[in-house]
Amino acid sequence: MKSMKKFLAFLCAAVLLCACLPLSAGAEPVTITVYNWGQYISDGTDGYIDVNAAFTEATGIEVNYVTFDSNETMYTRLKTGGSSYDVIIPSDYMIGRLIAEDMLEELNFDNIPNYQYIDEAYKNTSYDPENKYSVPYTWGTVGIIYNTKYVDEADVGSWDLLWNEKYSGKILMFDNPRDAFAAAEQLLGIDINTESSEDLRAAAEKLAEQQPLVQQYVMDQIYDKMQNEEAWAAPYYAGDYLMMVEENPDLAFSFPKEGFNLFIDAMCIPKGCQNKEAAEAYINFLCDPEICAQNLEYLGYSAPSTAAREYMDPESASNPIAYPSEDILALGESFNYLPTEVNQEMDSLWLEVKTGSLSPESGGSQNMALYIAIAAVVVLVVVFLLIRGSQKKKKANRGTH
Repeated sequence: MKSMKKFLAFLCAAVLLCACLPLSAGAEPVTITVYNWGQYISDGTDGYIDVNAAFTEATGIEVNYVTFDSNETMYTRLKTGGSSYDVIIPSDYMIGRLIAEDMLEELNFDNIPNYQYIDEAYKNTSYDPENKYSVPYTWGTVGIIYNTKYVDEADVGSWDLLWNEKYSGKILMFDNPRDAFAAAEQLLGIDINTESSEDLRAAAEKLAEQQPLVQQYVMDQIYDKMQNEEAWAAPYYAGDYLMMVEENPDLAFSFPKEGFNLFIDAMCIPKGCQNKEAAEAYINFLCDPEICAQNLEYLGYSAPSTAAREYMDPESASNPIAYPSEDILALGESFNYLPTEVNQEMDSLWLEVKTGSLSPESGGSQNMALYIAIAAVVVLVVVFLLIRGSQKKKKANRGTH
C-alpha cells in the first residue's frame, strides 16, 4: 500500500508539473507561506506522501509552512499584522468572521479546476454561501477521547464525563473558548450558536464548575498527554483521535449523546497575500483526488470529495469515526459566525473561567459584584447611622450647657 502511495504521488506530481510549468518556468523562484493547524498535513512520515515536497516538485514553488493551535490564535496573528501568509486553513465559523471583516481575497477558480471534485454537500455553506472565499480541506466531528484502561465504560456517552469527579486531575479541556463553551452548552441543552448573555454565563459557570477537575487546558499538547496516559479523558477532533489510537490502542472515541460540533476546515487566501496565483495553485493541488486521498488517509480526517475516497484504502474510507452513520451525524451541529460583541463577551468569561475568578459556588463574578455592591451599601448605611447618632449626641450635649 505504501509503495502504491509513493507511485501515485509521483504520478500526480508528474502530471501536475506539466500543468503548472507556466507558473515557474523562466521566472524567479516563488515561495508561499502556508498557515495551518499543527499536525494537519501529511509530511512523509511512515511512507505517506510529503504533500508540500510533492507540490514543490510539481510546480517549483517552495512552501514555508507555519502552524497555529487554534482559530483564535490564527485570527489574532492576521489581525495584528506583522506577518504575511498566502494560504490559511481556518474553520467554518472563523471563515465567516474573516469574510465579515473583509480579511479574505476572492478566489479565482480558473486557477483551481480541481474544485470540481468537491462534493456539493460542502458548497454554498452558511459561512461562505456564494463560494467566493474558501475551498473545503477536510470535515470532521468533535467528541471525547478516553482511555479504556482507566475510564469506566458506564461513564461514557455524555459530555458529563468531563465533569466527573472520579477522574479529577486526569481530565483535559480545550484551550479555546468556542469549543469549550460548545461542550458546556450542549451539556446544558443550550444552542451552541447562542448570542444570549444569560446562556453564555450559564455555560461559563458550568465550565467554572469543571475547572478544579482539569489537569490542563490544551490543544496540540493533547497528543503526548493522551498517548502517554498522563490524562485519561479529553474532548478533541475525531481525525486526531485516529492518529492517536495508532500510538495507543487503549484509546477510544465517543460521540456525546447531547450533540457535538460538526465542522469544515477550508483553504482561504488572506488579504495582503503576496503570491495569489501560486496560492491558488497550492489549493488546487490539495484538491486533486489522489493527493487529497493520501493526505487524509494519513491525517484520519474526512474527505470532502467522494472522488478522493475512491483512491483510499477501503478500511479508511469506511471508518465509522471518520465517516459516521447518518444517525450519528444528525447529532452534529455547525458553528455559525458570532458578532464581535458576543465573541468578546465569551472571551472575557473564558478568561474568568481559566483564572478561577468565576466561582460556580457564588454564581460567578456577576454575583460577586452584586455582593460587593450590597456590602458597600450596608457600610454606607452604617456610616450614615453612626454620623447621625454622633450629631444627635452633640445636640444633646449643647443643650446641657
